[in-house]
Amino acid sequence: MYALKNKVQLIGNLGNAPEIKNTESGKKLARFSIATNENYRNAKGEKVTETTWHNLIAWGKVADLAEKYLQKGTEIVIEGKLINRSYTDKDGIKKYISEVQVNELLLLNGKPQA
Repeated sequence: MYALKNKVQLIGNLGNAPEIKNTESGKKLARFSIATNENYRNAKGEKVTETTWHNLIAWGKVADLAEKYLQKGTEIVIEGKLINRSYTDKDGIKKYISEVQVNELLLLNGKPQA
């Protein structure tokens, strides 16, 4: 049990091209989301596909890779950790966000065509 840690692994397809931002300190941030699908048969024997969307963030070199190679529909594998944070919106309501901070990124369908 000592080896357990906060680790997330996902395989999915990008919903849109990453949104890239540069911080004032010069670090690059990429925000994007992927969809994962789970297939099963329900009680009637019908095939059901459930899609789940995951919000991802990447910093530094991983953000550079995301900016250069990722586009809508790209199939990727990611490994990272689950981050939970909160903020107060313009109406004073506290909002909570869960996202995956990507540490490793692998393209499954090769480099996209230019």
